[in-house]
Amino acid sequence: MRLSFRGVLSSGGKMVELLFFPSYCELCHGFLEKPGERVICWLCQEKIRPCFAPSCPVCGRFFEGAGASHLCSACLEKGFPLAIHRSFARYEGLLKDVILLFKYRGFEILGAFLGDLLARAFAEAEDIWAGVEAIVPVPLHPRRKRRRGYNQAQLIARRLARQRNVELLDKHLVKIKDVPPQTSLEAGEREKNVRGAFGVRREQELAGKIVLLVDDVFTTGSTLRECSLVLRKAGVKETRAVTVAQA
Repeated sequence: MRLSFRGVLSSGGKMVELLFFPSYCELCHGFLEKPGERVICWLCQEKIRPCFAPSCPVCGRFFEGAGASHLCSACLEKGFPLAIHRSFARYEGLLKDVILLFKYRGFEILGAFLGDLLARAFAEAEDIWAGVEAIVPVPLHPRRKRRRGYNQAQLIARRLARQRNVELLDKHLVKIKDVPPQTSLEAGEREKNVRGAFGVRREQELAGKIVLLVDDVFTTGSTLRECSLVLRKAGVKETRAVTVAQA
């Protein structure tokens, strides 16, 4: 039987797709056979759910166990330079596996998936979105970006900006010092490590704006804190933030 032209194109497209993307789920190793499946299958995607644990209403730190949300001791004692921060879920299980694939295995396409998670989870969160005029990703130092091939926070932010129809300003906040990765340091060293590591370009394009910072993982909050301080010094009116996971 002779294949139709459309059938040939479809078959050829599938062959090209298999050359660039794995044919099995990187999480459960099941075969990827449904339309639109890339790297991880729909079943695994649907198992990744937001965390609804009580949390600090300012820094967003999740609390263990039941109870109501309340200010954490750190925010009560020291305050937090961002108006609000929220994480999608804890850095564990399938979500952690996806982030590791995204950051260290070169699966750049997962940035869109993670951006969609944030867009859906916080779609109705007026405390995050009210008045936001720009989305700003936490930057990588150029040297590290060249090694990885992309900035993971930038890809997540790009997708989120598109979904929310908010301007993406991804060349304004820059990393000017190639400091050791935060994951390699103890909690007490992280704040000192990022001090002076960020700078701002085109300050006039940020002045007076409410901006939303985007990053992949929130641990101690040192990176978001330093980014916020630098942005505020450059004239940003208010900083908020969302992250995919919280360690």
